[in-house]
Amino acid sequence: MHNNHIDLNELSQLKEFFNLFSSGYHLNRWANASLWHELEQHSDQYQALFKNLGFDLEIDSRGFAWFHDEEGNPNITKQSRQLALLIMVIFDYQADSGRDLGQFYQWIIDRELLSAVYEKHQALLDAEELDQDALVKILDVAVRKGFAAQENIHWQLLPAVYRYLDHFEAITEKAMDNSAQKVEEDESC
Repeated sequence: MHNNHIDLNELSQLKEFFNLFSSGYHLNRWANASLWHELEQHSDQYQALFKNLGFDLEIDSRGFAWFHDEEGNPNITKQSRQLALLIMVIFDYQADSGRDLGQFYQWIIDRELLSAVYEKHQALLDAEELDQDALVKILDVAVRKGFAAQENIHWQLLPAVYRYLDHFEAITEKAMDNSAQKVEEDESC
């Protein structure tokens, strides 16, 4: 877009996008191909319009988009915290099984995997009052928010999960930097 003109007639999915994004949904290239195509065709206009309305539409080149909200609300924060915990323990289990974390969208998440994840992280999950049935409910939330797709009796993680993976990697990197700094301080004493 080379000018500031926004042609609402070109934005055929405006209402659909607003309803999806304002509900906390993450649009994914794979799961929502036609909507994704529309967003790509007019991304500058959609971003400018939403910005004028007070919303920050983020479009990640890895294939997902969402309304970025610095504040969040308490209900979504609890759901997000539970979803983050579930994704973290799934990633931990898969890493210990030798799976490539960057290929998470190829993993099949089924009840058998959830059972193994629960068994490995039971103390942590119990502390959050999450039993195996609750893990399934969290995956249902993940589907409603665009982080997973359900196919028959299993789930598949979608590109929006990169938001969590990026966060986990940043935490790990910071912890490693802090650890290295402490070792340097200890050695200089």
